Amino acid sequence: MVRHSAKSASAGNRSPAARNPTGKGTGSNAGWGQPPWKIDFHPPTRRLPREVDFAIAGGGFTGLAAAAWLRRLAPQARVAVFEAGTVGAGSSGHTGGIVLGETAAGDLPGLGDVLEGYPRILRALRVDADLALDGAYELSHQPGLPESPIAWTDSGNLRVAGEVPGGSVDPGKVVSGLARAAERLGARIFEKSPVEGFASGKRVRMLVRGAEVRARGALVATNALSLELSGLAGHAQPKFTLAVATEPLSQSQLKAVGLAARKPFYTVDLPYLWGRLLPSDQVVFGSGLVHLDDWRELTGIDIAKGEPAALMARLIARVRGLHPALRRVEFTHRWGGPMLIGEDWQPVFARHPRSPRVLVLGAYSGHGVALSVYLGCWAAEALLGRKRLPRWRQEQGAR
Repeated sequence: MVRHSAKSASAGNRSPAARNPTGKGTGSNAGWGQPPWKIDFHPPTRRLPREVDFAIAGGGFTGLAAAAWLRRLAPQARVAVFEAGTVGAGSSGHTGGIVLGETAAGDLPGLGDVLEGYPRILRALRVDADLALDGAYELSHQPGLPESPIAWTDSGNLRVAGEVPGGSVDPGKVVSGLARAAERLGARIFEKSPVEGFASGKRVRMLVRGAEVRARGALVATNALSLELSGLAGHAQPKFTLAVATEPLSQSQLKAVGLAARKPFYTVDLPYLWGRLLPSDQVVFGSGLVHLDDWRELTGIDIAKGEPAALMARLIARVRGLHPALRRVEFTHRWGGPMLIGEDWQPVFARHPRSPRVLVLGAYSGHGVALSVYLGCWAAEALLGRKRLPRWRQEQGAR
């Protein structure tokens, strides 16, 4: 998480115009490393439908929540999720799992209470996600801060400057649980089924694995990937961020480093650092951004090579230098994942510029763990005509 310091085809054209030029999206991301959670659900292989009521591109938090919520509200609707790789293969399966209530741009007008809505949605969909909402520490390098449970050495002294509502969750359980809920409620998920483009007329016509699928409404929820498809190319910045998980720490170590309260943390100034505890008493630390010129570079990232490897080594050295209790700590997991930073740090939640029947949702700027699910359900209600889209500079959204 990060804190802020093609022309549409006509109805008669058989070739969808809004395209993902690679036709691949996430694909296989073995070079991103392995996070300490697992996604243990994959749908059965099935034949692509020719027509559905609602089509969703992207099988992460947003797309899966939207699919489940659509079927919960409209049990007769035909809902299909098309995922280029496997469910959670992008940002959702590679996040750090810190739950916060606001967007990276703060509390936007009409957003509502995300931290009330998120657990309510998980309960309604019967998703057991190890959710804990005990608050989160905001850390600062600012001199003169009072004594705090965290007292680290990190380019100066790093202390707790405040506390905000929030907590943590198991991302693997969220992805798996949302996918199970969607399938249980009657949505159909198709893995390794990239959306290669779409055209819009009276129906949205998506090109999926070379076949046309028609829908009366659609949601593009591919976040940092397939930016031509979402219309966000040039209007949001794809990045790649890194994380590590320590070996399990003893209770005395946790107390010494100030994490006995088990609250997640993030800095509000630079150098940036974030982290949280796992139920196993391992500590996740994250920092560092790999800057990209094009989202397609994400598929070639290998955390063991080049700039990502150098940033990973720097993160490990930094963690070991935070406190004497961490000096000899070993690391069980190293990984990274994509994120998309929107203009002015605002999420994009708008109609696609080439089709009013297609919604675009993403660019959470590192604050998407709860927000993506919350807004995914909002998108489902908008597709059903039950709720309006928010007015967060929609004119700058997908263009």
